[in-house]
Amino acid sequence: MAQYKKIKVPSEGEKIGFKDGKLVVPDHPIIPFFPGDGTGPDIWRATKLVLEGAVERAYEGKKKIVWMEVFAGLTALKNYDKDTVLPKETLDAFKEFRVGIKGPLTTPAGQFKFVCLDCAAEMNDRPALCPKCKSEWITPRFRSVNVGIRQALDLYACVRPVRWFQGVPCPVKHPEKFNIVIFRENTEDIYAGIEFEYGTKDCQEVYDFLTKKMGKKIPFADSGIGIKPISKTGSQRLVRMAIRYAIDHKKPSVTLVHKGNIQKFTEGAFRDWGYEVAKREFRDQIVTEAELWDNLGGKMPAGKVLVKDRIADQTFQQLLLRPDEYSVLATPNLNGDYLSDAAVAQVGGLGIGPGANIGDGVAVFEATHGTAPKYTNKDMVNPGSLILSGVMMLEHLGWQKAADMVVSALERTIQAKTVTYDFERQMEGAKKLKCSEFGAAIVANMGGRALAAAR
Repeated sequence: MAQYKKIKVPSEGEKIGFKDGKLVVPDHPIIPFFPGDGTGPDIWRATKLVLEGAVERAYEGKKKIVWMEVFAGLTALKNYDKDTVLPKETLDAFKEFRVGIKGPLTTPAGQFKFVCLDCAAEMNDRPALCPKCKSEWITPRFRSVNVGIRQALDLYACVRPVRWFQGVPCPVKHPEKFNIVIFRENTEDIYAGIEFEYGTKDCQEVYDFLTKKMGKKIPFADSGIGIKPISKTGSQRLVRMAIRYAIDHKKPSVTLVHKGNIQKFTEGAFRDWGYEVAKREFRDQIVTEAELWDNLGGKMPAGKVLVKDRIADQTFQQLLLRPDEYSVLATPNLNGDYLSDAAVAQVGGLGIGPGANIGDGVAVFEATHGTAPKYTNKDMVNPGSLILSGVMMLEHLGWQKAADMVVSALERTIQAKTVTYDFERQMEGAKKLKCSEFGAAIVANMGGRALAAAR
């Protein structure tokens, strides 16, 4: 076992193993976690309560999660130094223990040099205290801790299930038709993008190379320039995971979503490479859309998965008009980013949108929304996203009984109109609960005793 400076490895519990491409999960697995920034601690407390309640109830004490806190974002600054937002030993712990869960982290979007991790205020000079909230936790601007975790651990698939839970207010007429899982490539495309800022020497050199040596046309000389790599390796391992998921979960189709009509050698290549791996590795288990109509008269063979593709902008429309025609989507990074957030909006919003970052032998489950710093420590936001990410984690461990128990209890809690403020304001006759109260209500609806919220 690795030695850690700040991370305290529990004396009880065991590491999750990995053999023949599969996890080997003990009855008392050690699971690394960090609550996250902003509202992260609030939603983590509720999530921990629910997950522990489900495992206790489902397995009557025979199984138990042993939590191990690791550090990133604000907690890393407090435990390491003022410029460390993603310590190496946090990454080492996720690698060693294989399955982890995390709350939201601040990701600055502007061009300021420093950011406050308490309130997300941005500034060009580093003051002793944040001028907005008086916090001392000011750090140099960074690209994204979330992206850093995904890339460092090679968690190449961002997996986002999107479904409606009965009782959740939403903007569409038939949310019950919506039940898809999005596999978004997680390490390349714009996540590995290289940018050159207009006015810099590097940008001018790239501009001159492209226009003068390569003969390419850039409409305006005053352009920033970006490069987005999409590889055959990255594309095919993502599509492979999506197809395996569809086969294992008896899903009817996998749709490759791309903008290959315009970007033929990146997004178009993603499509072509996807079909290639489908036909090479899953020949007896899949049928392509072309084969369906050219060879089978439109009649889908029983037990097989249909592999098809759609243009990205068309897919946005299709998910509104005919969502029940789609089950698993495989997409490059940027397309998956847009589609996953737009999809979850149709079934109630990011407050109940779970997510996972999965690689070969390592997985980190996460809340899909931001830190909402104005609600920090107010115990009011919806913890559903992280709770449902915990459900995905339980399923990943093979603890399906506990996972099903959480989902059923969550749905009963919502149907009873006992919800957090985001749903309460949209539901006539609803009772508004605090974040912690919502977690306790879910545990109560499992039929088991509620665990102490302060645990």
